[in-house]
Amino acid sequence: MIVYGGDWNPEQWPEETWAEDVRLMGEAGVNAVSLGIFSWSLLEPVEGRYEFGWFDRVMDLLGDAGIRVYLSTPTASPPPWFGQRYPEALPEDADGRRLWHGSRQAFCPSSPVYLDKALAIAEQLGRRYGDHPALAMWHVHNEYGAHNSRCYCDTSAAAFRAWLMERYGTLDALNAAWGTAFWSQRYSDWEQILPPRITPSFANPSQQLDFRRFSSDALLALYRAERDLLRGLTPDVPATTNFMAGFHWDMDYWTFAEEVDVACTDHYLPHEDPHIDLAFAADLTRSLKRDRPWLLMEHSTSAVNWRGLNRAKQPGEMHRNSVQHLARGADGILFFQWRQSKAGAEKWHSAMLPHAGTDTKIWREVVALGDLLRSAGDVAGTSVEADVAILLDWPSIWAQDHPAQPTSALRPVEVIKQWHAELWRLGVTCDLAHPEGDLSRYRLVLAPSLYLVSDAGAANLERFVAGGGVTLVGPYSGIVDEHDEVRLGGYPGAWRELLGVRVEEFFPLAEGETVALAGGGAGEVWSEVCHLTTASVLDSYAGGGPAWTRNEHGRGGAHYVTTLPAGPALARVLSAVCAEAGVPTGSTGGVELVRRSHPDGRSFLFAVNHSDADAVVQAKGSTLDGAAVDGSLTVPAGAVRIVREAR
Repeated sequence: MIVYGGDWNPEQWPEETWAEDVRLMGEAGVNAVSLGIFSWSLLEPVEGRYEFGWFDRVMDLLGDAGIRVYLSTPTASPPPWFGQRYPEALPEDADGRRLWHGSRQAFCPSSPVYLDKALAIAEQLGRRYGDHPALAMWHVHNEYGAHNSRCYCDTSAAAFRAWLMERYGTLDALNAAWGTAFWSQRYSDWEQILPPRITPSFANPSQQLDFRRFSSDALLALYRAERDLLRGLTPDVPATTNFMAGFHWDMDYWTFAEEVDVACTDHYLPHEDPHIDLAFAADLTRSLKRDRPWLLMEHSTSAVNWRGLNRAKQPGEMHRNSVQHLARGADGILFFQWRQSKAGAEKWHSAMLPHAGTDTKIWREVVALGDLLRSAGDVAGTSVEADVAILLDWPSIWAQDHPAQPTSALRPVEVIKQWHAELWRLGVTCDLAHPEGDLSRYRLVLAPSLYLVSDAGAANLERFVAGGGVTLVGPYSGIVDEHDEVRLGGYPGAWRELLGVRVEEFFPLAEGETVALAGGGAGEVWSEVCHLTTASVLDSYAGGGPAWTRNEHGRGGAHYVTTLPAGPALARVLSAVCAEAGVPTGSTGGVELVRRSHPDGRSFLFAVNHSDADAVVQAKGSTLDGAAVDGSLTVPAGAVRIVREAR
């Protein structure tokens, strides 16, 4: 079964609408809802006084209708009494300004008061609904760190010092790791250490990096605390939280993913290349718990509400978005939210049941999607196989975010997404992988932008190539260790021997400036003075100097680019390394083809036509409605087709 539904917020509506909502859910094919995400002020209107009668009726309504509940702890939005009574538990920004109640996530992640109150409401929910037949999973919190990923208050400062003591043990070790001999920053007492608050000039980059690590860990500790409490009360009920993979970069989702039973994410389309961005977010979410099903916990039926211009989706677009997530490994398609709010900050955010009701494009597409997902139930539990991985690491992204860099234009997330997008255009499905993770399943591993890499991560890529794999490393990668300390002796320090090159100096390019490549096309943003040691040149700058090199290493090949190849030049490089690794490529023509398969031999081919013209793809088997497909299948413009492939 494919999970289908969305967030339901019945507290926003008169009780007489609830039964109608549940009836319409049945009409749409909804089989699961997230419930209670923003209900804290109604469940506990006064500190210590709980009102669950109305929530009991909601749970029973859903249970009687056979709709499963992902029951949320409402801890992402403390009620007004919390901020009024405990102002010391509110967050502060780097300027020392207190952020007050009036939106959501108004709490300091390190606050013991917040943790106590959050666990109290979570325990009430666990004890009251732990054996309710509708309960299918705990949805802990909501979008950790969306608005309070880093707090700079005195409580956070004390927690940061405790985290550093555990990490480094001694001040001497911390001073060495942070390079505090620079700018007279050597610490002689733990109490001298603060979060990287606003200072006259650049903060210590290692301090900033560790504060990002600490802040991610503080949010993870909150999840663990609620999860462990609920697990003690309901040991057989899985627990998760919803990530924001691909568009929010303040939490290390590799570490978060180890703690959830099911990887879940929210995704909202950007205006530029929306289907390519969606593919990246889906691939990243799938990779967080490889070989396990994942859920799309939120996306939108049409417009969102927070951008300067909130574009409505065209007819069929929501359908394509949903099937694209399904194709890339999702076993559940859910939306924010079920019924569109008539008041509040998100009243213009679209929903499954819009303001205009059921005689609408949105509602008809919601019902049609429910029909499709019912017919695709046997897709659940199948997996997406990929021969290519892109290395991604949150601490590396955070370290490169420090403002004192050779250029601010070399943005690691953008580079990673550019390489992923070019693979998409070449018809190549890829995973994202941790630099220290298992790479043995892949033929090709890419490191587009990995400024920071640990010794273990550096050695991991070397072993992969020595064993017969192929890699392509992008510029400004392997530069520093896990403390953001430069690896001396020439760049790229971690991989000089692997790549067979030594880079002497960086020459970042001005905005709009490019460097011509002898093999055609151009590089942008970056260039380097690179010397060969054991590598050979595959392409040069038109004015001289290596732009693309290859080195033999063990039984494999290690490629390096000293610039960011643009457009066709990047396609040329990626096509070549794919060919060397034995990874098939081909122009998609705007049609996305992804395969999900099962160990028993069943497989499903997903064809998503993002173009404005009909397309013919090769396929053999039958469509979901049973129509035979014998060699070719027409996919109309803007449409999707799913083929149960012949064995």
